[in-house]
Amino acid sequence: MANSNMAVAFLILLAIVLIGIIFDIIGMAVASADEKPFHSMAARKVPGAQEAIALLRNAERVSSICNDVVGDICGVVSGSASATIAAQVLHNFEFTWPRAVSLIMSAFVAGLTVGGKAVGKTFAINSCTAIVHGVGRMIYRLHHIPDLFRRKKT
Repeated sequence: MANSNMAVAFLILLAIVLIGIIFDIIGMAVASADEKPFHSMAARKVPGAQEAIALLRNAERVSSICNDVVGDICGVVSGSASATIAAQVLHNFEFTWPRAVSLIMSAFVAGLTVGGKAVGKTFAINSCTAIVHGVGRMIYRLHHIPDLFRRKKT
């Protein structure tokens, strides 16, 4: 962060905050979703349904990892990143009020994180089935990447 320009540093900071928000949405969706629709999808062999069932059967662990572990790590890293950006701003621009810049950066990151997670939780609760199925499809595709590189027998 200290060696990148200001625009790249802000993009990295936004990416870190977004990762925290996305994982918070996934954790909340897994915690609030119902397993029944996924059994129907699995019976019809819909890609990702089996993975979604596995996520829901391990909802406590998935939610804990997504919300607590990844969320806390993103919170700490985004706080450090905002402090680094504040230091860059103070170094690049001759301000006489360094504490204000630091406070503004901290308030920006906190507001973005808290606001994003609040909106994300509402979205996660209202769209939990679609979110869990989307994550299940992503896991399904990750498991089937080697199939893309296998030669087909003719």
